[in-house]
Amino acid sequence: MDNERKPTEPEGIVLTEAQKKSRRERSLAIAWVLGILVVLFFAVTMVKGPAVLIRPM
Repeated sequence: MDNERKPTEPEGIVLTEAQKKSRRERSLAIAWVLGILVVLFFAVTMVKGPAVLIRPM
């Protein structure tokens, strides 16, 4: 049959090594930024103290 695929053909888009490296570096940069943002929010919350939870309804 003509519709059968050969097992050696890759499916979809195949990235080059440079593209894989670029994607990994970008993912790590995003992870670092998110981590720093979490630490920043936590630090601000700790500095403000329990007053953050006391607010008028």
